[in-house]
Amino acid sequence: MATQKPQRSPAEIEDIILRKIFLVSLIDSMENDSRIVYFEMTAAEILSEGKELRLSRDLMERVLIDRLSDQFPSAEPPFPYLIGCYRRAYDEGKKISSMKDKAVKSELESVVKQAKKLAVSYCRIHLGNPDMFPNWDTSKSNVLPLLPLIFSEVSSSVDGFGGSGSGAIGCPPGFLEEFFRDSDFDSLDPILKQLYEDLRGSVLKVSALGNFQQPLRALLFLVSFPIGAKSLVNHPWWIPKGAYLNGRVIEMTSILGPFFHVSALPDHTIFKSEPDVGQQCFSEASTRRPADLLSSFTTIKTVMNNLYDGLSEVLLCLLKNTDTRENVLEYLAEVINKNLSRAHIQVDPISCASSGMFVNLSAVMLRLCEPFLDANLTKRDKIDPKYVFYSTRLDLRGLTALHASSEEVAEWLNKDHPGRADGSRQYSDGENRLLQSQEATSSGNYAGGPSPLQSNKPMSSCSEKAKYPFICECFFMTARVLNLGLLKAFSDFKHLVQDISRCEDTLSTLKAMQGQAPAPQLELDIARLDKEIELYSQEKLCYEAQILRDGGLLQHALSFYRLMVVWLVGLVGGFKMPLPLTCPMEFACMPEHFVEDAMELLIFASRIPKALDGVILDDFMNFIIMFMASPDFIRNPYLRAKMVEVLNCWMPRRSGSSVTTTLFEGHQLSLEYLVRNLLKLYVDIEFTGSHTQFYDKFNIRHNIAELLEYLWQVPSHRNAWRQIAKEEEKGVYLNFLNFLVNDSIYLLDESLNKILELKELEAEMSNTVEWERRSAQERQERTRLFHSQENIIRIDMKLANEDVTMLAFTSEQIIAPFLLPEMVERVASMLNYFLLQLVGPQRKSLTLKEPEKYEFRPKQLLKQIVNIYVNLARGDKENIFPAAITKDGRSYNEQLFSAAADVLRRIGEDGRIIQEFIGLGAKAKVAASEAMDAEAALGEIPDEFLDPIQYTLMKDPVILPSSRITVDRPVIQRHLLSDNSDPFNRSHLTPDLLIPNTELKAKIEEFIRSQQLKKRGEGLSMQSAKDKIQTTTDGMTLID
Repeated sequence: MATQKPQRSPAEIEDIILRKIFLVSLIDSMENDSRIVYFEMTAAEILSEGKELRLSRDLMERVLIDRLSDQFPSAEPPFPYLIGCYRRAYDEGKKISSMKDKAVKSELESVVKQAKKLAVSYCRIHLGNPDMFPNWDTSKSNVLPLLPLIFSEVSSSVDGFGGSGSGAIGCPPGFLEEFFRDSDFDSLDPILKQLYEDLRGSVLKVSALGNFQQPLRALLFLVSFPIGAKSLVNHPWWIPKGAYLNGRVIEMTSILGPFFHVSALPDHTIFKSEPDVGQQCFSEASTRRPADLLSSFTTIKTVMNNLYDGLSEVLLCLLKNTDTRENVLEYLAEVINKNLSRAHIQVDPISCASSGMFVNLSAVMLRLCEPFLDANLTKRDKIDPKYVFYSTRLDLRGLTALHASSEEVAEWLNKDHPGRADGSRQYSDGENRLLQSQEATSSGNYAGGPSPLQSNKPMSSCSEKAKYPFICECFFMTARVLNLGLLKAFSDFKHLVQDISRCEDTLSTLKAMQGQAPAPQLELDIARLDKEIELYSQEKLCYEAQILRDGGLLQHALSFYRLMVVWLVGLVGGFKMPLPLTCPMEFACMPEHFVEDAMELLIFASRIPKALDGVILDDFMNFIIMFMASPDFIRNPYLRAKMVEVLNCWMPRRSGSSVTTTLFEGHQLSLEYLVRNLLKLYVDIEFTGSHTQFYDKFNIRHNIAELLEYLWQVPSHRNAWRQIAKEEEKGVYLNFLNFLVNDSIYLLDESLNKILELKELEAEMSNTVEWERRSAQERQERTRLFHSQENIIRIDMKLANEDVTMLAFTSEQIIAPFLLPEMVERVASMLNYFLLQLVGPQRKSLTLKEPEKYEFRPKQLLKQIVNIYVNLARGDKENIFPAAITKDGRSYNEQLFSAAADVLRRIGEDGRIIQEFIGLGAKAKVAASEAMDAEAALGEIPDEFLDPIQYTLMKDPVILPSSRITVDRPVIQRHLLSDNSDPFNRSHLTPDLLIPNTELKAKIEEFIRSQQLKKRGEGLSMQSAKDKIQTTTDGMTLID
């Protein structure tokens, strides 16, 4: 029978476990494990104290200190040794958990727990005081041994790029938790500060394809401990200080800056990150398979979203902690305030943070906004407009406001708000609980800051520090970040595309010249341009990968700007028309870029397939309709014109979406106000105040014309249009018609003159002998001029066609405004001029080889002109149109009507139209004859009866109130349609200020009457004389 194994006492088991954990022995038993150290001196001391040579919890720390204090051959350095102790204690603990004797189990568990605690404690002591114990580890950083453990801890959550290295040290379960959780701040702070510096350094100049995810997860792990969060925001590099601090310095030197710098977007060479995303993913993209490009796009989008998620988790972790929240807001504000010049067209890359950082920050801020971007925007009442006036956190001074000037803001604040703003408030426990879901409050110290729009006068009455909800702070910060980040990136992308287009045009020209006359310099220029285009193309694809292909980013931004427009509309009383009579100052003072950025985003997103899918556009539509024709609310006409650009992108034929069709055709405000406000903006845009206003208006009116043409085809909008024309016959509709006629004349005249110039250039270039004799430079200049003229003709013709088309379809159903006294002669002159150009003697000189290429369609144009003639003749109940046609001395010629009729027959125009047109020509001929008779009857007209502008007989003389000059009412009214000023002294003038000159009118009427009577008397006298002669003649015959 086998002998039973003797039972070990708890003290013996404790000794065995502790020897295993600490790899030490008090008895020289010639252990095989070379790591085990025999403590001879310690053993002697224990014996001298009368104790047994066994390890116990009482001797644990003493043994550990002895082990760390001396250098033993083949033993581990302090840090790996202590980690090993913790790991072995953990392993022993697992064995103990299966013991049946509960008393022994509990006792030994307590021993193991104490051993682990000692290992952690001495790890802290060693890392915080590296010189305390002999250390033969040659690592430069004292904290470096801790980093692999942290990386190992977080590696399971890292996928793709930035995964843990193959040789990473495994971290014993629970070690890091115990290391960071149970300690005082002063002990851990130096260790954490070094850790943060090492993490920052590990992502410095790392691109989207580099190893950033491991350091990012490590950062998140550290800030998840309250002590880690506190140490981070107290680090000197949290917000770097210094006289030379700027946006780029913050990006490169702050702890978070290099994490935000990780990007796929291009940056200045000095700060270029590796690996080069453009080079690695998009070099020679034109030769790559679409599947390869798609794979690159997907990779970049995925890793960037990992970055956005990680950084937003870091910030959210810090924001949820009441001790660190204020520091985060200060950091964000500092980043924004030190990068204000990113809003400039030209950005200095040395003093400003990169586009990459600001696009990343845009994505992160949008994630922080998510809890209050719900479908019903229920939290919008927490956004306080007074933040713009009083916040000292953000530097909002100098931003252009929607309508108010800085003086108006200062006056309003001083007059109406002498005390503390009612936006300041304290927060309830309930609101503080909301912090856990990002609904935190934060101190926003708006104490007595100057008014936001360039006013330097301090607000002495607001000396008390106030608080704003986190939602309010986050809203305004996000608006500023998006302006300097995502929206700026859109602008940069647009310029990049234009640069590529320009380079390609130049390259095409150089290659053509090289084909004609090869030269070494041309060869070099072509090679240089090829290289430039390749680099630009790589950059373009990087933008596409990080921004355009990220539907989630665009949708988050659209949700934010939906909140923006709904909130702004709330400041004027909500979505209802008409608007208030006066613009509330809260609205007038809001930064203009809030609205401009919303419009730019909508335009950009509308041009990306499926980017608007699922986005609620109704609120944007309401906003645009309400404000695009309201200069008393939004002063900048170019901003209001941008709203039309948005609508233009949404036209069903362009968007291809049924959602946008509903916006135009089933939307209440749209049906009631869209046409009216488009017509009003068409008029307003004549005077923008810019030095380029004359040319700008054509581009803006092109967008309006396209929209109006579409809306005319929608019956409900066409009915609204007819109603407006009736109500505003002498108002905005007449102005609209006047500018439409003015533009048509100018554009067609410009186009036709440019065609003549183009034909001259064409003749020069086709004369090969003469052309070759010219110098290469001259040939190049003339070729450039030729292409420039082609573009001008194409654009002007396109715009002229739109205007004539609009005149044609509106004149079919809305005739009265065309026939008003101040309008009818202007319209007739325009039609006569077009007719002269199209069928007159010089028509053959306008023949082009490829007229379609220049949008020049003379047959269609002639049909439309003739249709306008016929439409107006049909509605001319008082027969005034034929006389107006003949009053045009410059272009009218009765033969043009028959010439035009011949052309119309040849091109297959409707026979009824031709007959009506010929009939109108006949009426005009009769009217011309009658006019000549009437003029002859009047004889010499006194100068005082002649209009000083047209030198025609006045019918309704009026006195101009300022210059006191008398003019004919239709003449001055026609002038006032284009210019609200007295033509003689430029003082302000409107039709209602005209003073009827009744005395002069009576004189003119008397003069006409007397001249007619005189003429009639002369006629009777002549008839009497004729009768006498006839009688005498007859008598003579009888006598014969």
